[in-house]
Amino acid sequence: MRVVSLVPSLTEAVAVSEPGVLIAATDWCARPADLDVVRIGGTKNPHVDRIAALAPDLVIANEEENRAPDLDALRAAGVRVLVTEVRTVAQAFGELARVLRACGADERPPWLTRAEAAWSALRPPARRTTAVVPIWRRPWMVLGRDTFAGDVLARLGVDHRYARHPERYPRIGLEELRAAAPDVVVLPDEPYRFTAGDGPEAFPGLPCALVSGRHLTWYGPSLAEAPRVLGEALRAARR
Repeated sequence: MRVVSLVPSLTEAVAVSEPGVLIAATDWCARPADLDVVRIGGTKNPHVDRIAALAPDLVIANEEENRAPDLDALRAAGVRVLVTEVRTVAQAFGELARVLRACGADERPPWLTRAEAAWSALRPPARRTTAVVPIWRRPWMVLGRDTFAGDVLARLGVDHRYARHPERYPRIGLEELRAAAPDVVVLPDEPYRFTAGDGPEAFPGLPCALVSGRHLTWYGPSLAEAPRVLGEALRAARR
């Protein structure tokens, strides 16, 4: 089996579960740290001709992270493409199992079992927390409706203010974000790299939780530790 991955989280999932299957991945596929495969461009601008020339048995992609024209071009070149849709934690587990089966896995990897157990063990929080969750600045963009990260936070007791917005990643002005008066501002380190010196200063007087973007937005081995890692960061911000 020869697999090309166009999704960083799926790259990690396949690489740790079926070593040797991946032959290529995007420039953004940084996990595992020792991943040694051909690089074929970005998630939004993969080199279609280079991928086709590798003659993969399968290309794995995601309906949000990758562009339909690129996937159509791969299919037109005779390449089999598996496209995932992940907007909830439950969907993530189902799609991960589907991807791994398609990549030749005969058994569920231990990390996937641990991840499902970690999320199943969550207990309802004593009280729920409101949040705004910027994912970009210049312009400011936040989590909106129907997102995987939004479902992750909801399961941890965090209700973000724009969960009912018509758009999935709306542009919202900074003054409006401040006026939303959330209990906490959640600032991930990807896709925009918010840091202690770049982000919290925009929300004076509001607690800010700097969180791992990998644990908030990736669906792969990081899911096993995401409840603990994110929970600790959120609690620290509210102290």
